[in-house]
Amino acid sequence: MAAKENNHHVVMFPWLAFGHILPFFELSKSLASKGIQISFVSTPRNIQRLPTLPPSLKNSINLVSIDLPLIDNLPSGSEATVDLKRLEQVQYLKKAYDELQTPFEMLLNQIKIKPDLIIFDFIACWIPEIAGKFSIPSAYFSVYSATTLAFIGPPSELKSSTHRSTPEEFTVVPNWIPFPSTVSFRLDEAAPLCQAMNFPDITGNSTGSRVLKTIEGCDFILVRSCKEFEGEYLNLLTDFYQKPVFPIGLLPPQCSVNRISGSTDEPRFDMFSWLDKQAPKSVVFVGFGSEYKMNIDQIHELAFGLELSELPFLWVLRKSEDIERSDLLPSGYEDRITDRGFMCLGWVSQMEILAHKAIGGCLFHSGWGTIVESLSYGHAQILMPMMADQGLNARLLVEKGSGFEVERNKDGSFSRDAVAESMRMVMTDPDGEQLRLNAAQMREIFSNQDLHEDYINKFVSALEHPLLSTETGKEDQIDMIRNLVH
Repeated sequence: MAAKENNHHVVMFPWLAFGHILPFFELSKSLASKGIQISFVSTPRNIQRLPTLPPSLKNSINLVSIDLPLIDNLPSGSEATVDLKRLEQVQYLKKAYDELQTPFEMLLNQIKIKPDLIIFDFIACWIPEIAGKFSIPSAYFSVYSATTLAFIGPPSELKSSTHRSTPEEFTVVPNWIPFPSTVSFRLDEAAPLCQAMNFPDITGNSTGSRVLKTIEGCDFILVRSCKEFEGEYLNLLTDFYQKPVFPIGLLPPQCSVNRISGSTDEPRFDMFSWLDKQAPKSVVFVGFGSEYKMNIDQIHELAFGLELSELPFLWVLRKSEDIERSDLLPSGYEDRITDRGFMCLGWVSQMEILAHKAIGGCLFHSGWGTIVESLSYGHAQILMPMMADQGLNARLLVEKGSGFEVERNKDGSFSRDAVAESMRMVMTDPDGEQLRLNAAQMREIFSNQDLHEDYINKFVSALEHPLLSTETGKEDQIDMIRNLVH
């Protein structure tokens, strides 16, 4: 569908992680389809790695490259978290990103048509100050769930002298959540989160300070969510932030690749040929995203768990460069699972796999983007959170009755038996029947394009209001949003 005509111009500026870049790209496409001109700003290598734009939107989305400065200890050619070997290197990528402040300001000076809005990521907590110099409103777009934002809490909590400063405090539901909830971190998850929230890295900022600067500095907040799934949590956010909060829908990606047309990619052809031979809803998709790389012990324990389950599975494995291919799997493993398992190393089209009729469940890291993608097809969820917000997402899905979490030891490790038992529970066990039904019903929310387009339409309507004027009072803005959204 061709984009409608519109006079608005929006600049998009995501953090340098594909779990952020791709939702920003999806939002860009949604806004462009409504006739809004988009300037999508990222580094050259990330621009090159974006999905192909639909022909109807190529004139509406301008892909703008901005060079990432060279930083000591940041490996050459690293322009996204996926390029890094170790999580510890992310702070150097943040430092390079922070040095984009002057180039970004120069970019705004050079843009011929003044933007009506800058949509940015919380790592770029300095955007509101730059936007203010040009009298341009700024909006923080959260690619995290509303539940995660609510758990982080209001700005007053982040500024408080009694804010959470120990891992144990992150393992309980905070007192500002006024309704029954089971969403919190395990202790092993809480330790690195507590460190990141409270202590600055080499950039001089902690995660908590970036979130606080972003929430206080921006004019309003966009959340990749909908009230049909996270209504209670979304309502809390407006009260917390005392500024407009827009749910902009779940942005379910479209599976646009047509594999029937043929492919010269032999591994890809083999993968789909294998899937075509499997019974409907019988295969477990196994994948842990682009950020987290398992160590060799975790890979082997997971491999044995998949084998013990006796269920068909398709495993997309991203290995660390420190692990040799010959050591990657237990001896004789690929021969033993050849009849019911298929393995892919490196990148694959996850959406294309999830759309296949043979897929019935997902064993994965509980990343918000993958949750949106998998529940768009109603797949049952086998949850193994590994980092960041993933533990909160896993508990939310368990609370909703559409996911089952693999049992973990106190140190966060897991056993092959726990993996196998969880897979059987979710996929075949009679006790998992209600969970399978709940997950299938979630498809009505997650894949409802009309529902999510309505959220986009309401946001675009708000752009037509005097809502974004700096002269409009916050209380009036909040009332406008509530009227528009509800």
